[in-house]
Amino acid sequence: MSEMILILDFGSQYTQLIARKVRELNVYCEIHPYNKVSVPDASVKGVILSGSPCSVRDEGHPEPDLSAIKKKLPILGICYGAQFIANNYGGRVSASTHREYGRANLEFINQENRLLKGMTPGTQVWMSHGDTIVELADDFEIIGSTRDVKVGAYQIKSEQTYGIQFHPEVYHTSEGLILLKNFVVDICGCKADWTPASFIDSTVEGLKKKLGNDKVVLGLSGGVDSSVAAVLLHKAIGKNLTCIFVDNGVLRKNEYDSVLDSYKHMGLNVIGVDAGKIFLDDLKGISEPEAKRKSIGKNFIEVFDKEAHKISNVKWLAQGTIYPDVIESVSVNGPSATIKSHHNVGGLPERMHLKVVEPLNLLFKDEVRRVGRALRIDDAILNRHPFPGPGLAIRILGEVTAEKVRMLQEVDHIYIEGLKESGLYDQVWQAAAILLPVQSVGVMGDERTYENVVTLRAVSSTDGMTADWSHLPYEFLAAISNKIINNVKGVNRVVYDISSKPPATIEWE
Repeated sequence: MSEMILILDFGSQYTQLIARKVRELNVYCEIHPYNKVSVPDASVKGVILSGSPCSVRDEGHPEPDLSAIKKKLPILGICYGAQFIANNYGGRVSASTHREYGRANLEFINQENRLLKGMTPGTQVWMSHGDTIVELADDFEIIGSTRDVKVGAYQIKSEQTYGIQFHPEVYHTSEGLILLKNFVVDICGCKADWTPASFIDSTVEGLKKKLGNDKVVLGLSGGVDSSVAAVLLHKAIGKNLTCIFVDNGVLRKNEYDSVLDSYKHMGLNVIGVDAGKIFLDDLKGISEPEAKRKSIGKNFIEVFDKEAHKISNVKWLAQGTIYPDVIESVSVNGPSATIKSHHNVGGLPERMHLKVVEPLNLLFKDEVRRVGRALRIDDAILNRHPFPGPGLAIRILGEVTAEKVRMLQEVDHIYIEGLKESGLYDQVWQAAAILLPVQSVGVMGDERTYENVVTLRAVSSTDGMTADWSHLPYEFLAAISNKIINNVKGVNRVVYDISSKPPATIEWE
């Protein structure tokens, strides 16, 4: 990359949102843990310090070494970042006398200052901190204040170092993007030329150099990430890419055939493997969610490895890893032990003695879609809802059986097709049907029934990090419930999940 903004992460829930907002400005940026940063190279044009759940008053609070960048590069401290700079360079931070969470207004703005140029006095900002800056060193200048927070924003007079107590990256800060643009483009001097087209050109060129005439194998899922990765690789190496699509027995209804059919029109070399029986046989007697994931992951590796060995001289394994997965693996708090244990094809590179290539590992999900559109990939693939690697196995609570899979496939098909026919599918981030290990009493005709309960789930989100339950029309839910109960043998009750993330996760297992 020719230029970038470096974001130092102190564990804030908003750090990824900062990166996404910077990238909306067509400027490339990377998130690095505050404690794992080397001296920035010439490509780094500026540094942003994120917020944090910690306080600078805590013993053992995060303390980055800024000596390599302060006075040399522009710095913007946000919330904890601002408090750290103020506290570390002659100021003082103390506990707030009242909670400073939620909406506030910048009643004073120094509009001559480059950081706040173009912002409107009284503009709404979002506060989220329990500490406040009560004293600044003499060489600090206050450039913005709210009614309750005198040091709402500051600059160190002799350098391009800034701090703000509010969060410009969140929706509730009305003119946050103006501030970020002022910092990234005006102060840091970034050209704002990082676009989907430029990403495609540089990535394809890089893949050509990296892979040469080597053969590459990729596991397709039918989803956005693996599809976009496949097309990028195909542009770079053509017939040297082989894609493998495995039916693990817990896909959606007719998905195996429909996915294979969709790839026929894209010029990709795709091998389909119908291995459903292997997966379902191994799932017998397993109820614990993580054990189900591990069973599916193990069998995927074995099936994929067997098919890949039929291709001679393969050197590389391609994966659809995207940037949030990379960030999690090097997070401030260390990699998670169990989250997404099914992600991609863990364990395959070592088993197959292959090198790994990940053409999307710099992109967020929405950026992957934008690149896909620039590559002219069909909207039916690009707009497809995220679908978990273990498929319906983690939407069947308890043991997975062929009959339960059949039942849930029918329910899911009615639900998803109903969303599409009603024009609601693209308004939802992810929709799922969950088969509960619960039976309930019902009446059908003159007969009493004792059958299964299914839950319908739909959420709105931008990246899956947080999600709100979708307020689908009652009329739609009534029609879908009626259709499911009348058409799916074994189901006599449908409920709707109105939990948001957090505290609930999107998937039930």
